[in-house]
Amino acid sequence: MQVVTKETIVKELKTIGLEKDDVIMVHTSLKSMGYVCGGAQAVIEALIEIVGENGTIMMPAQSWKNLDPEEGVHWDADESDWQLIREHWPAYDKRITPTNTMGAVAEMFRTWPGSIRSDHPARSVCAWGKYAAYLTENHDLSNIFGEGSPIAKLYELNGKVLLLGVGYDKNTSIHLADVRANYPGKHHFLEHSAVLENGVRVWKEYSTLFVDGEDFEEIGKDFEKENPVACGKIGNAVIRLMNQRDIVDYSVKWMEQNRKS
Repeated sequence: MQVVTKETIVKELKTIGLEKDDVIMVHTSLKSMGYVCGGAQAVIEALIEIVGENGTIMMPAQSWKNLDPEEGVHWDADESDWQLIREHWPAYDKRITPTNTMGAVAEMFRTWPGSIRSDHPARSVCAWGKYAAYLTENHDLSNIFGEGSPIAKLYELNGKVLLLGVGYDKNTSIHLADVRANYPGKHHFLEHSAVLENGVRVWKEYSTLFVDGEDFEEIGKDFEKENPVACGKIGNAVIRLMNQRDIVDYSVKWMEQNRKS
C-alpha cells in the first residue's frame, strides 16, 4: 500500500503548477487518494503551505439538505413527512451547519482556523487567506453562482481550479458559465431553505437559476482537447489544475453551441 504524506501532496501540487500567492478553488476526494497519513488535515496543511498567507483557498461547503424535499434531497423520507421536514429542518447557521457530501477535506476546512463561510443556506463556500472575506461576503440567496457570487469573484481575481481526485462534474466554476451563456431551456425556479430572520426560523422561498451539471464531464473532456490542463497523481488520485477563466469562458461557448433544449 502506498502511503501519501503531506510532503508528497506538496511536491505533486507544486509539480503541476500550484504556487505561492495563488487564489484557488479546491474540489477534493480524500478517499480517492488512498491512504493519506494525517487525512484531511494533511491535505489542508499542504495547500496552505504552498499558497501561503497571501494566497487564498476556497472550497464548497454546500448544505443542500436544507432544500425542499420536493427537490429529491430527502429521498429517505416518505412524501407524507415532507411538510414535517419543511416545518422543522434546522435553520442554516454557518458556524455549525455541516456540509453535505462535500467530502472530509471540505468538512474539516469549514472549521479550520481563519476559514470564513458564506451565508447561503444551501450553496455556501468557505475560504481561507488574503481574499477570504471578499469571496464569501454578500452571497445572495438568489444569486448562487452568478455575477457577484463567490465563483464570479474568483474569476475577477484570475483564480485557479484544482480537481483533486474528482471529475469535472464537481467543478462548481462551470456554473458561472450556466449564468453567462444563452441556451434553450434556461430558466429560473423556486427553492426553499430554512433560515433565520431577526432571530426567528423561517422557511424561505427564493428564485434562482436552474442548473444540474449533467454535461460537465463532456465539457471537461472537450476543454482538455483545446486547452492546457496540468495533470498529475497523488496516490491513486488523478489531479488537475487549470485557470478558472479558461474553463468558464470555454464552457460559455460550449453551452451555446451544444445545449439544444
